[in-house]
Amino acid sequence: MEFRSRGVTHMALATNNLGIARFLSDDNMEMLRGIMYTKQAEKGTYLYWEGDSADKLYYIIKGRVRLTKTMDTGKSFTLYLYQDGDLFGQLDPFQDSLHDFSAEVIEDSRIGMIQRKDLEVLLWQHGDLAIQFMKWMGLTHRVTQSKFRDLMMFGKTGALCSLLIRLSNTYGVPQEGSEIWIDLKINNTEMAEMIGTARESVNRILTDLRKADVIDYVDGHLVIKDLSYLRDVCHCEQCPMEVCRM
Repeated sequence: MEFRSRGVTHMALATNNLGIARFLSDDNMEMLRGIMYTKQAEKGTYLYWEGDSADKLYYIIKGRVRLTKTMDTGKSFTLYLYQDGDLFGQLDPFQDSLHDFSAEVIEDSRIGMIQRKDLEVLLWQHGDLAIQFMKWMGLTHRVTQSKFRDLMMFGKTGALCSLLIRLSNTYGVPQEGSEIWIDLKINNTEMAEMIGTARESVNRILTDLRKADVIDYVDGHLVIKDLSYLRDVCHCEQCPMEVCRM
């Protein structure tokens, strides 16, 4: 079977845009862009580290960033993968705080940066923007809650199946039939860091899923062949796509 790559499925991937623009009117999105200043960020660099002052928000114009937490043991946990159109950063309105996570750039990116003080002024001046922004903040809390639910309630296999569903919602390209090609090369170590387990456990579970013809690999990309199987394992609650995402 011929699988469509990212370069020729731009329009298909556009439907996976789960960024903040879904919540703001065009005028309000333009106002938000108006207070941004941009910077180029190379792969492997960090936008901020855990413990840095949380005085900015970050908007991905182009690229990818992951949010990580490092434990005392040296083990790393990845909470979010952000892509084009995502806004992120620790926002505690009208008070100073420190970042709880680190933001690592995982491909060369162009980032729009928003000072917290500039955002606060904009929200004071435009009530409709403030309401839309609150809706976006509420959604980010729902995403976090749903991830911890999956991690804590259904074991390693359930957490990994949930991760695969989130990958399909965020980076999936539908193919002929019911198969979904994941437009993101992700290795087993990275997946292990996303569900807080060992790489060996992920290896074993993925091998079992492949034997059951639930997933496959093509050119280093995951292909999901039986989405309903994954949903059954993790007791999927049919959350909206903007919640069930990376």
